[in-house]
Amino acid sequence: MSPSSELLPRAYAACQALARSHYENFPVASHLLPAPMRPHVAALYAFARVADDIADEGQAGQAERRAQLHAWKERIHRAVEGDAGASASALDRDSLIACALGHSIRSFDLPLSLFDDLLSAFDQDTMTTRYTCWADVFDYCRRSANPVGRLVLRMAGYRDDRLDRSSDALCTALQLTNFWQDLGRDWRAGRLYVPAEEQFAAGATEAQLATRPMADAWVRVLGRCLEVTRAQFDAGRFVCDRVGGRLRWELRATWLGGMRTLDRANRQRAQLIDERPRLGAVDVPWLLWQMARWRTAAGHSVQG
Repeated sequence: MSPSSELLPRAYAACQALARSHYENFPVASHLLPAPMRPHVAALYAFARVADDIADEGQAGQAERRAQLHAWKERIHRAVEGDAGASASALDRDSLIACALGHSIRSFDLPLSLFDDLLSAFDQDTMTTRYTCWADVFDYCRRSANPVGRLVLRMAGYRDDRLDRSSDALCTALQLTNFWQDLGRDWRAGRLYVPAEEQFAAGATEAQLATRPMADAWVRVLGRCLEVTRAQFDAGRFVCDRVGGRLRWELRATWLGGMRTLDRANRQRAQLIDERPRLGAVDVPWLLWQMARWRTAAGHSVQG
């Protein structure tokens, strides 16, 4: 049974309210997106936000968080069948989000497997705190970030393997950038995404993260991490040029914002354990200028 025409506006409004309340470095259902896509992208974001909050809930134990993630997965699967889970007047926020997302999935024939991949990454966050090699980190990104880009492309009507692969690279780059941004916060919370193979190659130890100034070995490790991330941004540029309309500008703004953050992280590598590079209002003129001159910068990393 499909949700009523009265319920759907409430459901999407709940998703958009959650997206606005968590606006961060990269646009979420921003005004650069085609207007018809914005409610659906907000539903996707709200779905992931709920899962992220479950995975990072400090008061619940691992078993309880995993059970809650499994329940969230089952709720989404039921919502795809049109089951809102309660009467329209009794729906809570999460039920409204599930209702909106179920409608979006049906409207665009979105693969449920991509949502399951996202949830598997959140589930992994409840159990895994260290990564041995880049292959493990990239596998996490494949599930934690890449499905988002593929889903947005399908909402925009694109089903192209080349676009998917480039989108995967861009999403992986954004996820990696977030790891290096949050290096200190994650480490203090007991989690580290820097591959152990890079630490070993540079002679870096976790104990050194507690020393100030940051050990030269860790500055080298982070330099290598930033290089790997920049290569992903380079591979992710293709999709920014091959989609059309407003989505092109949304992806270009996202690419530029990510690169701007990465360059900032590179300049303050030795302080990343204590300082989080971020974008602000002062970066908007730079972003607009770089978007205007995008063609002249094609194929090159943006500096500034």
